[in-house]
Amino acid sequence: MKKALIAVAVASATVLALSACGSGGTETTPTKAAAGGPLNIGNFADVTSWDPSLADVGFDGPYLSAVYDPLIAVDGDGKPVPALATKFETSADYKTVTLTLRTGVTFSDGEKFDAAAAVTSLNYLKQGARSGEAYASVDKFEAVGDDTVKIDLKERDDTLLYFMGIGRSYMMAPKAIAAGTLAKEPVGSGPYTLASTSVAGSEYHFTKVKNHWDAKQFPFDPLAIYPIQDATARDNAMMSGQINVNYADDTALQQAKQNGWNVAAKVSGWVGLQFTDRAGEKFKPLGDEKVRQALNYAFDGASILKSVGNGAGKVSNQAFPAGMPGNVASLDTMYAFNLSKAKSLLAEAGYANGFSLHMPMSQVFQVWQPVVDQTFGDLGIKVTWDDMQYMDYQKNAPTYPMFVSFLSMDSNPVATVQRMINLPQWYNPTPEVDRFPDVQAAVQKVLTADPSDQLTQIEALNKLVTQKAWFSIWYQANNSYTSTSNIAITPVVGMMFPTLRQITVK
Repeated sequence: MKKALIAVAVASATVLALSACGSGGTETTPTKAAAGGPLNIGNFADVTSWDPSLADVGFDGPYLSAVYDPLIAVDGDGKPVPALATKFETSADYKTVTLTLRTGVTFSDGEKFDAAAAVTSLNYLKQGARSGEAYASVDKFEAVGDDTVKIDLKERDDTLLYFMGIGRSYMMAPKAIAAGTLAKEPVGSGPYTLASTSVAGSEYHFTKVKNHWDAKQFPFDPLAIYPIQDATARDNAMMSGQINVNYADDTALQQAKQNGWNVAAKVSGWVGLQFTDRAGEKFKPLGDEKVRQALNYAFDGASILKSVGNGAGKVSNQAFPAGMPGNVASLDTMYAFNLSKAKSLLAEAGYANGFSLHMPMSQVFQVWQPVVDQTFGDLGIKVTWDDMQYMDYQKNAPTYPMFVSFLSMDSNPVATVQRMINLPQWYNPTPEVDRFPDVQAAVQKVLTADPSDQLTQIEALNKLVTQKAWFSIWYQANNSYTSTSNIAITPVVGMMFPTLRQITVK
């Protein structure tokens, strides 16, 4: 996967930051619920695009899941489950995925959904600037009759179904694709359609579709989504009753406690230092494992989580999310805060007096800047901050040897291996895995392992890269949501804001 979708995150720090599937599935029974009344969502960002090939799965979930149906969805653990594809099977050689499609479904423009329409959407998604990441290993899509799609892969890809499930398999009407109008006028087969009363950038209203094939899964009517970037404004909207689902900051969590509202939270991304030159080719100190380890021991993750993150998260030294496959609990204390140890390691590496470097800084990361200043000062490291606008940060940060980051995590552990360790991403343009033969060998064991042994290999890789201080991770931050007492939310690691499938009647 060439480009990761980086979470627009903020957890409790109110910071907006860029942020092996099973071999088969069986049809699920839709959630049984009575009409749920109104659902008014306070999202922290406007829809990126109504075109699924350009949308961000991180926070566009509520918007897109209203008007489009996916071939595959995910459950609360990020595991693929059937949707428009009632069944999915992977061949014995892992190079063919066969989807059995639901019949009797039509798009909102009246077009029929069938295998040919699915292939049209899949080919469009494969070429998408953002959605294409999910299909990098695909050779071709083929319609087999009216209700079967065969996906031929160039190589085994244990992330395909996961990426399809978190927002990369929304089906679009073929005529709308051909017309090139999806970015402003979504045409799908979803449980709602976008109402003409919507005001772009301010409020989006949706009309419930009669006789939708999965209507019981979407009991709310009416539906509205309000993009409100300012957390205080969202909290006020929740208190006034304008919204009944809120992407929560610390104030919102306090409001929930006082009003008896529901709170749902799950880790979403890790906070710390991203290294981009582990081989030390451009910045020699980072090529020494002892230096990278020192930069792990030196940061007091527990204190940072408490003071900056308001305690909303988990202290951790690893990139695999807490409570999910691949996470090894014992690794969370591998680099327990020890400034003396950090200084000793730097001295052993030949940097007893520290070193000097430049690092990028943008307003959204300034909440962590004092921590870095103090810690580096204790180590004798002299940092010069190069200030820049937020949108320039993503482009420029990877050109520095390291930078402060908030990077989204994935439910799927193979996706974590690929995105965090093995494949180029904007935040890791030169992974340099080939410079570390033991890491490269461990990655290959993961990617070729029998499913029964793959998790063991993933955990072994996690231990290896954590020991090698692949990153300096301080903590994993929560995504938190509040909702009124009648609404339940199931957070999903990999989605900054859950889809409507994860918002149900309580």
